[in-house]
Amino acid sequence: MSTPESNTQTAPNRELPGHYNDLASALAHAWAMIGRGVADRRSAFHTPFVATVDEAGEPSQRVMVLRAADSAARTLRLHTDLRSAKLAHIARHPRVSLAFYDSAAKLQLRLSAVARVHATDFVADAAWLASRPQSRLCYEQPISPGQPLTTPLSEWPADERFAKGDDGRPNFAVLIAEVDVIEWLYLAIEGHRRARWTWQTNGWQGSWVAP
Repeated sequence: MSTPESNTQTAPNRELPGHYNDLASALAHAWAMIGRGVADRRSAFHTPFVATVDEAGEPSQRVMVLRAADSAARTLRLHTDLRSAKLAHIARHPRVSLAFYDSAAKLQLRLSAVARVHATDFVADAAWLASRPQSRLCYEQPISPGQPLTTPLSEWPADERFAKGDDGRPNFAVLIAEVDVIEWLYLAIEGHRRARWTWQTNGWQGSWVAP
């Protein structure tokens, strides 16, 4: 993402953040923003774009909700419908890409990861039990996501909402993305900063790259 500034524009007098010229701080900033996306539903990082590769080899994107993140394990957790086409994409090609952008923070993150699907194990069970009733309701839909319809689906009657308990559990799955590349872009009038890290056996290896 690029929004070049004029070379003649005068930068305001302000204290630059610690991550502006420090790679270690920039990596910590990236994970902190991801963590904020988990904790704060109003955060722009709460709903990243997630891209898979479809059966024709074309990129396929959608917005998903970030449910958990573990910087030590390099993992992100998202929830999905087991019948969704994205899971067939991942079965064929497990690499995925996630993109985050917070206009107020002037930050873009692009992550590359390997995705794993959990549907019938303790990972999925724990995530289901921790989900709110209104979130569980999404998985009770009898028709698979993406199927053509002649008319919109009927609404649930108000007195039946959230009353079915675990009816949606067979359709629920957890997507765990294990991150191995992080690209961080911070936009600043003083000059943009961009960095990239790749995971190696001895940890994250990073470098500055041109914005």
